[in-house]
Amino acid sequence: MRIGFIGLGNVGGKLAGSLLRNGFNLTVRDLDPTAVQPFLDSGAQGAESPQALAAACDLIITCLPAPAISAAVMEAADGVLAGLGPGKLWLEMSTTDEAEVKRLGALVEERGATAMDSPVSGGCHRAATGNIAIFVGGPRAGFETALPALSVMGRRILHTGPLGSASVLKVVTNYLASVHLAAIGEALTVSKQAGMDLATAYEAIRLSSGNSFVHETESQVILNGSYNINFTMDLVLKDMGLFESVAERAGVPLEIAPLVSGIFKDGQERYGARAWSSSIVKRLEDACGTDLRAPGFPPEMTDDEPEEVGGEAVVRRG
Repeated sequence: MRIGFIGLGNVGGKLAGSLLRNGFNLTVRDLDPTAVQPFLDSGAQGAESPQALAAACDLIITCLPAPAISAAVMEAADGVLAGLGPGKLWLEMSTTDEAEVKRLGALVEERGATAMDSPVSGGCHRAATGNIAIFVGGPRAGFETALPALSVMGRRILHTGPLGSASVLKVVTNYLASVHLAAIGEALTVSKQAGMDLATAYEAIRLSSGNSFVHETESQVILNGSYNINFTMDLVLKDMGLFESVAERAGVPLEIAPLVSGIFKDGQERYGARAWSSSIVKRLEDACGTDLRAPGFPPEMTDDEPEEVGGEAVVRRG
C-alpha cells in the first residue's frame, strides 16, 4: 500500500513516523520543510503538491490543525481532490466538524474514491509510541483496507459507524477532557488550600470514583509545574466550538459547555492562545496566591498504559 501523509505537526508527524518505522511506502507533505526533511532522510518520498501526492498513493491521510486548512488542502487547484480516482482512500485524521467531513467526503466519492474520518485521541505522547486510540467512520470495507496502517499508528481502533460518526465522537471526548481539566484545577486547588498534601491528593483521586484519564496524565505535569501537554488554549476553544456546533444541530440546550468555554476564553486572554491548555489551573493559582506543586512528578506526560485487549480494540504493535 502506497501511503501519502499531509500534515507533519505535533500529532501528524508522530503518526507518520510510526508508518515509516514499520516499513510502509510513505510519501509526505508539509508546508514546513524542516518537518519534511527528517522523513526524506529516513527513506520517505516528498510530493510537490497535494495533488501529486494523491495521484501517487493508494491511501491519502490528512492530519491538519483546523477544518478550514483541511478544506484548502483538499479543494485547491492542485489539492488532494484533483489527484483522486477510483480505488483510492482518503483518511481524514484531523479533528474536524461532522458536517464538513461529510461535505468533503461527498466530493471525494464523486471521484470514485472512499472517504473516512479517523481522528485520534490520547495525546502526543501516545501518538509517538503507536499507543493512541483511533476512531474510524466510514464504510466497513474502507476500514478493513486502512486497518494495516491504522494498526501501527494506534493501539485501540474503533469503527464508529458511517462517515462523520468518528468526528462527532472525537469532539465529544475532547469536550469531556476540557471539562475534566477545569474540574481538576478546582479539585487540586481546594485540596491544597484545605491543607492536603498534593501528592497524596493526586493518588486519592486516581484511586477513586473521581478519577479520569485527564487526571492520570495532565495532573502530573500540572503538579510538576511544566504544564506541558502539547495542547494549547486555542485548540481547546476550537474543539469546544465544534462540540457546541454538533449540539446546536442536534437541538441540545447545553449548560456546562458554555461555562467551560468561558473559562478557557478567560484563560486565553490571561496567558495567551498558545499557552498549554493545562495552564487553565493558573487562574485559581493566581486567585489564591498559591501553586499546585508536588515533588516526583514528570515535566512531560509519559506513555505507561498497561497492555490489554477487549471489546472493539485492535491490538497490533509494530
